[in-house]
Amino acid sequence: MNESSPSLDDLALFCLVADFGALTAAAKSIGMPLPTASRRMQKLEQDTGRALFLRGKAGYALSADGRALAEEVADLTAIRRRVSRWVERGSGPRLVRITAGFWTSRLLAQSLHVRPDQGWLPAFVPSNAALDLARREADIGIRNQPPDHPWLARQRTRRIDYAVFGLPEAPDRFVTLPRGVPLPPSQRWVHDTQGDRIATTASDTRLCLDLALRGLGRIVMPCFAGDATRRLHRLSTPIGALCHDEWLVSHNDARHDAPIRAALDDVAAVLAGAAD
Repeated sequence: MNESSPSLDDLALFCLVADFGALTAAAKSIGMPLPTASRRMQKLEQDTGRALFLRGKAGYALSADGRALAEEVADLTAIRRRVSRWVERGSGPRLVRITAGFWTSRLLAQSLHVRPDQGWLPAFVPSNAALDLARREADIGIRNQPPDHPWLARQRTRRIDYAVFGLPEAPDRFVTLPRGVPLPPSQRWVHDTQGDRIATTASDTRLCLDLALRGLGRIVMPCFAGDATRRLHRLSTPIGALCHDEWLVSHNDARHDAPIRAALDDVAAVLAGAAD
């Protein structure tokens, strides 16, 4: 009994031969001399104890055992392609995953001055649910309270105030997200305290803003966003029950990676500027 285990490199070459249907084309695709590729396929047959090819003038056709092996190792081809894409991505700027609520994500998308040659690009994961930064579900989080995990770094950025905004002629009613979807605190406040004054609802925050800009009702927004939106007017004083500090959060280890460090600095600068 042959106790040799097939080499993963030989199996990867076998996958190429199966894909191309020819040893010459497979060897050429990876810059391998044809005699070397031939010896390695012979060794693979020795290691498996099976005749994997039907050799002839037409090239290396797979035998029945060869076709069966090709099915067994099909995942290697997919893995090879994924690794190739990963290597290609590594040659460009690092995608830094940023998770925040809608308004802060929108502010960052509009205000970050990021160039690909700076080594990073933002990949936004806008979410009102707290993704687990400790498990690296995101690289940077902007939160309304400090994390309680000791392995998460945190930095207080600014105070966030909320108020009612709308067109001056808008009716004294509200547009908001519907119940049944994850509601940020500001939208829960509308349902809990102004439920009988809700004019209409929309499936996402951007649509709520569009409805408010059409004059269909008022909207509760953070003041930094409402004050920066043309045509909207602040129609109330800050709502005390909604005001909170904002925190910039990252993993203790990941924050020392150069792209994430640069992203943290850039994000902190934008948030500090929005607090002025």
